[in-house]
Formats: sequence, structure tokens, C-alpha cells
Amino acid sequence: MKDVHSRVDMSQYRPRSTSRLYISEASYKRARASDLTRNSRKEANDLTRRFADERQALLSLLKNTPTIKSMHAWMGREETASFVPKIFNVSKPVKDQHNPLPERTVPGVMARLLGRTAKMEQDYQVRLAEVHADNAEIDQRYEASILEWETQRAKYEADQAKAEEAEIVRIAQSNQKIRDLRKAWHDGDADTVVQYVAAIMKLSDHPPPLAPRVELQYDGAMKLLVIDYRLPLPSDMPITKTVRYNVTSGEFSTTSISQKDAKILYDSTCYQACLRTIRDTFRGDKPRNIDTIAFNGNVEALNAATGRKSTETIMSVLVGRDAVEKIDFNNVDPQACFKSLKGVSASSLSGLAAVVPVITFNKADKRFIKAEEVELVEDGSVNLAAMGWEEFEHLVRQVFEREFASRGGEVKITQSSADGGVDAIAFDPDPITGGKIIIQAKRYTRSVGVSAVRDLYGTAQSEGASKGILVTTADFGPDAYKFVQGKPITLLNGGHLLHLLEKHGMRARIDIAQARKELGLSGKTSRKVPHKGDT
Repeated sequence: MKDVHSRVDMSQYRPRSTSRLYISEASYKRARASDLTRNSRKEANDLTRRFADERQALLSLLKNTPTIKSMHAWMGREETASFVPKIFNVSKPVKDQHNPLPERTVPGVMARLLGRTAKMEQDYQVRLAEVHADNAEIDQRYEASILEWETQRAKYEADQAKAEEAEIVRIAQSNQKIRDLRKAWHDGDADTVVQYVAAIMKLSDHPPPLAPRVELQYDGAMKLLVIDYRLPLPSDMPITKTVRYNVTSGEFSTTSISQKDAKILYDSTCYQACLRTIRDTFRGDKPRNIDTIAFNGNVEALNAATGRKSTETIMSVLVGRDAVEKIDFNNVDPQACFKSLKGVSASSLSGLAAVVPVITFNKADKRFIKAEEVELVEDGSVNLAAMGWEEFEHLVRQVFEREFASRGGEVKITQSSADGGVDAIAFDPDPITGGKIIIQAKRYTRSVGVSAVRDLYGTAQSEGASKGILVTTADFGPDAYKFVQGKPITLLNGGHLLHLLEKHGMRARIDIAQARKELGLSGKTSRKVPHKGDT
């Protein structure tokens, strides 16, 4: 057979234009420049959209719900023990086969004639003994390997049991920590409440440039949470309106939103950050550990007067849970809502004008004790001058709490002290007349002299209070009225107290003579040593 060879003309497979295989340097540069322009323009458009999206996210803060839905995101879920032990995968040793026993050779005629029968039997016994020895060694090796395997398996199973027990203990301890943390949260443990509020802020969505930079202090007796919130600066706002790429210069250029829109953006962001923080904190507080929130919005900026950075409060509000629960945050104007809650700020926050916080006080005051409600009989027959001094202090706290409630304030009674210092502390959010107010209750049956008023004035100053109120069942001497002239001290005698009680639907009477008789007080001096408040 002949080999068949065919000749193929490869010219028909050549490209029609070989010039396309070679790109000139100029064409290459033009293509690269075109790609660069296209990519740069896309980058500029992407940046424009990103800044617009960031502004929109800030302008719609209140419409976003917090990410944290339950405690599980903060403390985790309880686990169920589900330890699955690993299988011991070492195969059990297999016994080697015994060597076969040798066969006994039957002596032939010649072997018997030549006397070899005994020798043959001897050789057979030697071989038989050797085989038995070898088989015995096989048995010993197998027994040793079985013993080693069983020991190894027992150790493995013991390790697995130990690991399972450790896992059970770990899960039990972890679950107990979760239960303890949950109980502490429900019981209003101060540290746990702060941890949970911090978790709410950390786990919530915060679009740039907002970040949960806060300092929290919680007073369990008052159920008051103070939030010092670090606000961004106006320069942190995404004010870039457009980003363009200039083909000629190869540079990016930007335009900004108007100054008016920038101020609106900053103010709206700060007001919404404040309202959203308050709203989310109350919503997350399922055990209702918090009744009141004081929010102070602070900025750290360069002080033009000193040339140094300083932290200033530019917005402050004190608000109760009930007021917040009545607000539809999806439809409010943030600034109007803030002002309706009696928040304090300049007309525009972007100027970073400092304001006095609504409330400044020792937020961790350990003197506060649980308030007790005092019930007066409807006929008004209770003689306040003869009332027990502790009950009288709680009554004063109660009536002042009703007085301040309409303004969002709160009054707390303090632990009794021998020095007669502070009986109650009021926190009034009113920006003009409010602040921290020291209240002293004197259930006296004699006129209050100037020394008690002077002591109150000194206490108010040492406490950093804006005002002091002295309440008594009796009256004040002329020196007392003279001393308080021009000082932030208010004196309320028995008549004022009865009027204040009636204003809030409470009736009582004051009979000094009867009280002195019931208390065993007569003449100018008392026959018994007066307790705190007995005079």
C-alpha cells in the first residue's frame, strides 16, 4: 500500500490583514487614555452617588429601626449540650495464623533395617517443638497487641468522656452567665443596664460620620440614664454635591451643596441622632429600668479664644418615657420635636454655640433611696406638724414631684443623715428656672431661724445646685427672710405647703399647738431630746 501524502496550502488560513496583529504605540496610548477616562468618569459618578446616599441616610435617621431586636444579639443564646463523641477508629488487631504442625514421617523398611526409626522420631519431635514455640510466640504477640489496643481504646473513651463532661460544664457555665446577666438586667443592675444600652448603640446602624461614641451613667434609684453623646463636626458632613473628572487636566473637581443646605443637614443629623438614641434606648429597655433620659450632645472643637480643643455641649434635653412613647417619629420635624421636649440648643447647631446642659449633677449619687407614697385622708384631718419626720419628707417629695412632673422634672428623696443636709433633690429641665434644686423639709413647731436657711444656702452651693427650697410646717423668722434676699433660696411656710398640697388634690391641716402636745413639747424647751425635724 502506498502512503498517501496530501499537501495543504496554509496561505488560505492567513489573516486577511496582518496589520491588525500589530498595534502602534500611539494607538495603544489612545486606548489606555480612553479606558482611563471611562474609569475615572465612572469613579466620579460613583462618588457623587455615594455622597448623595450618605446625605440621604443622615436625613432619614429616624425612619431606620435599630438593628438589635432582642438581648440575643448582645448576650447570645443559651446552648443545648450536643456533644458527639468521635469514634475510636483504630482497628482491632488480627491474630496471625498458626504455623501448621509438621507431619510425622512413617519409617520405611530400609529405615527400620538401618535403625533410623529413633532418629526420625527425634527429628520430628524437634520440629514439632519449634512449631509449638513459634505458635506460642504468635499467641503472646496477639495478646500483647490486644492488651495495648484495649488500653488505647479505654484511654480514648475516657478522654472523650472527659471532653463531653467539660463541654457540658462549659455550656452550663455559659448558660448560667446568660441567665445571671438577664436577671441582672431585669433587676436593674446599674452596670448591666449601661452594658445593654451601650450594646443597643453599638449594634444599631450608624451611617457615617455618626459613630456610637458615648459615655453612659445610670442611677438606679432615679431610673435616670445620662447619655453624653459625641456629635460630629460640621466639617465631617458629606457636603460634596458632585464629583467630575476633567479629561484635559486629568484631575477630579468637586462642587458642594449650599451653605444653607449644609446647615440644614448638620442640624437635622444632630437632632435626629439625639431623638433616635432616646427612642431606641427606651424601646430596648424591656424591663423599664429607665424612666428618664438626659441627653447631652457634645462636640470636640477648636476654641477660637484659647486655640485649644475643648468639649462643649451644643444640645441638651431631659425627657421621660411617657413623652417619648406618644411621638410618631416617622412624621415629626426633628428640630420641632426636640424643642417640644424642652430641649436646649442655639437656633442653629452648626455654629457650635455652647449651651448649659439641662441637668448637671452627681449622676451616681448614692444617697437616693426608694420613695414611699404618703396617703392623706380625704377629710384633710391629718396634722402635718405632728406627722413623723420621715413620712413628712416623703410627703414633701411627693407633692414636689407632682409640681415638677408637668415640666418633665423629677424629685428624689435622699437617705436621712444626722447633719440634716439634703432631704430631696429635684431636677427641673426648664432652661430658665430649672436645674438641680435642693429641697429641705423641716417639720417644725417653732419658727425657723436664719441658721437653717444659711445652712441650706451653703449646701446648695456645695452641691452645685441652681436653687434651694426650704419647706416647713411653721414659719420663718425675719432674719431668715432678710438673709435670702438676692439669693436663689425659696422659703415655703406652712400656709404655702397647704396651698401646694391642695393644688395637687391633697388636703391636710397644720395645728402647731396640738402637735407640740402630741410630741411632748411644751414651753420654750422640749422635755425630750428632739429627733431630726422635731423642734
